[in-house]
Amino acid sequence: MRARQRKTNTRDFEKQPFANSNASSHKAFGRRQESRKEELEGENWLHLVARLSGRSYEEMRVIILEFLDTDVFNVSVENCVSFLDPLIESWDIDLTTFSMEIVLNRRLAPGRPKKFEFVEREPDQPEDEPGLKEFLNDSSLSGTATKEEMEFLKKLRFNGKRPTPLYYYRELQNLRDPLHFRAARSK
Repeated sequence: MRARQRKTNTRDFEKQPFANSNASSHKAFGRRQESRKEELEGENWLHLVARLSGRSYEEMRVIILEFLDTDVFNVSVENCVSFLDPLIESWDIDLTTFSMEIVLNRRLAPGRPKKFEFVEREPDQPEDEPGLKEFLNDSSLSGTATKEEMEFLKKLRFNGKRPTPLYYYRELQNLRDPLHFRAARSK
């Protein structure tokens, strides 16, 4: 089954390399467009956006309709600025972490501030390594391990290797050996 699915996916990818990401983008953009179309029907909302952006009701209606009719691959900076400028009250970006917080104008888009972040993560690892499970289940090996020591052992990661229960026992002994760690210095 997997081999057949992989062939199908490969064939599809060769035909349209970014079809899945395009579909996701279209769905997200489509949902946003649908929600804004509903709001566009609300005359009060549109009058308020026009007033806050310093434009006439007619100008703002044309701008929003043009924005809604544009697909995700053809949206221009001008489209975004003219539509989003009155909606965003403030935004802040942290260039060291690439996190961005956006505060929307509460009169136009009620809700809490939104925060977007770039987060680097390691590849998924099994919940607990099999050797760690065996180590924890064998009280002759792990019986005296403290909660802090167990947390340390659980955070250990291995690239393709599977340590044995004895490895974890030796790691525990290394943690406890005073020759391996110096006392923290006071400033």
